[in-house]
Amino acid sequence: MASLDQYLIADRNAEIAMAKSAAPSSISDNADVMVLDRQGYKTVAKGTNGFVCMVDRSWTAPFGDPEFWNPKIRGPICFNPAAARTYLPITIARTQLALAGKSETRIREAVNSALDKRELPALEAGAMCYMLSKEGYLGDQAQHPHPHLMFWVERTKLEAWDAGAPGSPIIGAEEIPGRLTIFIVPVAKWSDGTEPHD
Repeated sequence: MASLDQYLIADRNAEIAMAKSAAPSSISDNADVMVLDRQGYKTVAKGTNGFVCMVDRSWTAPFGDPEFWNPKIRGPICFNPAAARTYLPITIARTQLALAGKSETRIREAVNSALDKRELPALEAGAMCYMLSKEGYLGDQAQHPHPHLMFWVERTKLEAWDAGAPGSPIIGAEEIPGRLTIFIVPVAKWSDGTEPHD
């Protein structure tokens, strides 16, 4: 892990705006917004629709990702209510462990243990998020990704969604090996309604 200052965004208003850019304003204007400080994520705006917008950091990447500690990563993300209830707690836990100086291996072990002990909730059906921000930077390889939706499910074969098949728009991978599968679906427009080539 790099120094904590490299993961923080000094301008809170800029972080709020970036978080809200993850989803269309019809969603993000009525969502909770969380920002990262030295103690972890905290809610700085309360919404009414059950969605939660924030900016992910590198340690929320799939385990084994070579850029797990890349301090440049900023992933504006807006969780739907099902994900806010049952996937966001995993993000919060991973963040607390990272800020406590735990290694990637220890973070994975702790999350698996918490899931086994039901200290973290079971994933709820329909858990998904919006990642439609032009401002996202998901790593030195992905850089500024195409706008997309992500769906989390209990461990599922990729073929069940036709992920990765020739001509299929869906990308799939195990996010927490042996537990959670993530499916990524590219979409045509950014949250502001423009197209990626604009």
